[in-house]
Amino acid sequence: MPRVTFIARMTVKEKRDTEFLALMNELADYVKAHEPGTVQYQIFRLREPQRFAVIEGFVDEEAAGVHAASAKLQELVPRISDCLIGSWEIEHLDPV
Repeated sequence: MPRVTFIARMTVKEKRDTEFLALMNELADYVKAHEPGTVQYQIFRLREPQRFAVIEGFVDEEAAGVHAASAKLQELVPRISDCLIGSWEIEHLDPV
């Protein structure tokens, strides 16, 4: 199966950056320790105010599904979402 990669962009509410980044880093630490099928999970601060992105890469669809179904992700998503204006903007990246 081919590798799965995507970028998720988001806008964080004013004065919620610190909380948002703490939650995202908690998730990133969990992913690195418990999801061997995740080959990339990197958080970025974009140059636009209050904008962030995460690039996620998985060895295959199954590994992406393991991540999506993880108890840790389900635990943190409501708290992360509460820090956001709107929702994630997700773009899948297919190699050429």
